[in-house]
Amino acid sequence: MQRSIVKPIVLATLLCGTLDILLAIILTVSRGKDVGNMLRFVGSGPFPSATDMGSAGAVLGLAVHFGLMAIMVAVFVVSARAIPRLLDNPWVSGLLYGLITYGVLDLIVVPLRFPAAWPPSTLSIATQLFAHIALVGWPTAFITRKYLRG
Repeated sequence: MQRSIVKPIVLATLLCGTLDILLAIILTVSRGKDVGNMLRFVGSGPFPSATDMGSAGAVLGLAVHFGLMAIMVAVFVVSARAIPRLLDNPWVSGLLYGLITYGVLDLIVVPLRFPAAWPPSTLSIATQLFAHIALVGWPTAFITRKYLRG
């Protein structure tokens, strides 16, 4: 009997989404920037008018962030169910998945939507790689392993 994928998707989305947004908030504040503007910028990816929506735009940005995280997590969980050996070594699979999510999001999606953000700075590359590997890839791989393997 196959185990449900719902629980690992929900738990990993909540954990990874929270860790990632906390890092974004810390980086935003450390640069003297406004957290609301950062969240509105996130929301402006799929909803360009989010930057002009005040608090609602910030809430929309947070929803977009968690929605994207749910997609990233779900892709890994579904893949691990189809290819169970991905769970044999979550350190490796989480690292590789973090690199894949970084590549897709930061090297393809963001430059297509926000060309002015290209090329990223060395600091941006380092923080994004850290976030995608340590805050998304590894937690997702370990949570998936726990709930799909027991």
